[in-house]
Amino acid sequence: MTALFKTRQNKHSAPGVQWIELDNGYKVWTLRVGSGAVKVLTLHGGPGSTHEYLECLEEYLVPAGIEVIFYDQLGSWCSDQPDDDSLWQLDRFVDEIEQVRKALDLDDFYLFGHSCGGLFAIEYALKYQTHLKGLVLSGITGSIQSYVTHINHLREHLPAPVIERLKGFEDRDDLDNEEYQNLLDEHLYRRHICRLPEWPDALNRAFEHLNHKVYNAMQGNNEFVFTGNLLGWNRWDELAEIRTATLVLAGRYDTMSPDDQKQMASVIPHSRVVICDNGSHCCMWDDPENYRRALVGFFRDVESGRL
Repeated sequence: MTALFKTRQNKHSAPGVQWIELDNGYKVWTLRVGSGAVKVLTLHGGPGSTHEYLECLEEYLVPAGIEVIFYDQLGSWCSDQPDDDSLWQLDRFVDEIEQVRKALDLDDFYLFGHSCGGLFAIEYALKYQTHLKGLVLSGITGSIQSYVTHINHLREHLPAPVIERLKGFEDRDDLDNEEYQNLLDEHLYRRHICRLPEWPDALNRAFEHLNHKVYNAMQGNNEFVFTGNLLGWNRWDELAEIRTATLVLAGRYDTMSPDDQKQMASVIPHSRVVICDNGSHCCMWDDPENYRRALVGFFRDVESGRL
């Protein structure tokens, strides 16, 4: 599948593709791969990224008899990309997920969310969890402040000259400067987003196709500079209301604190936590075997009633 959507032109007629018209008239793209009674709807991160970096889930799950449904949220690469900043709001995205669920005729299904997709998944579960059989929260924490605290902790442990150079660009509001972006790549992305020496094509494509308007509106300029409208998000006090079986997944070197993920799993009643010891934020790529084992084991145990 990794070669199918390198260009947007061939996304329309691929087998398994279903376009869903939302109540605002825009359309979003979905793709079913595999078959089986266990059905997993995926929510990519960003915000404004794409399903592409999650393509490895096909390899991990389909051989286990699990149907995977990829989905590009509104504004993302394969879906409509309207030029309307009013659309990039959390509540609208959560309602969009419910519209997608209905259109795909999903019930008693699993919702997988990674990064900001995990944030969306938490919100969806708090509002619509009666439709869920299980929930996977990968690379997300219980509040944006928790995330900001950890990412700043990672930053504080960078060499002093690097911190000084980063701060210089930020003080001048020169965040698009190539040197600043190179510093982020070397000291953040290559250490805490994906630790592979050569990034997989699927992950590179997701970065190339990021919708910066969505990302900037909801997050900010980059992982270190969070100024978007999600800034005040906090669900620590409500996590105990999630009653569906939940897998909390994280990488040891994640941009989200593994301690936060352990705390999440201690609060959500029917949950387990798996920390991928060799992984980062995209531990589906840099610790694939532990990640695959955690996912397949979770689905197996929920289906058999052991969780």
